[in-house]
Amino acid sequence: MKYAPIKELITFDDFEKLDIRVGTIIAVSEVAKSNKLMKLTVDFGDHERSILAGIKQERENPSEIEGKQALFVVNLPDQKMAGEISQGMLFDIGYADKLTPCLAMPEVLMPNGSRAG
Repeated sequence: MKYAPIKELITFDDFEKLDIRVGTIIAVSEVAKSNKLMKLTVDFGDHERSILAGIKQERENPSEIEGKQALFVVNLPDQKMAGEISQGMLFDIGYADKLTPCLAMPEVLMPNGSRAG
């Protein structure tokens, strides 16, 4: 792996603006107009969201992540992609370094909606 340089420093206040929460992926479905995106239906405890993630070509069976908890950024503006609305972002590890990505997930079961940070 080629190590990337550390990004420029941010303030703690900048970090505090991110709302990263635990959610359980309850369904993974196709996005008809995309060869990269999959639609994740995610349970955050008090509500569910649709989050699009570019995992279709990264996994032999994208449905294998159904039932797993992962970390998500939930305070991004809704984004329309391939005719669907994404209400957040999957927080995964490896893609930026051209590694096979994996989920960023809690080591023990946590209540859906728990905040990271």
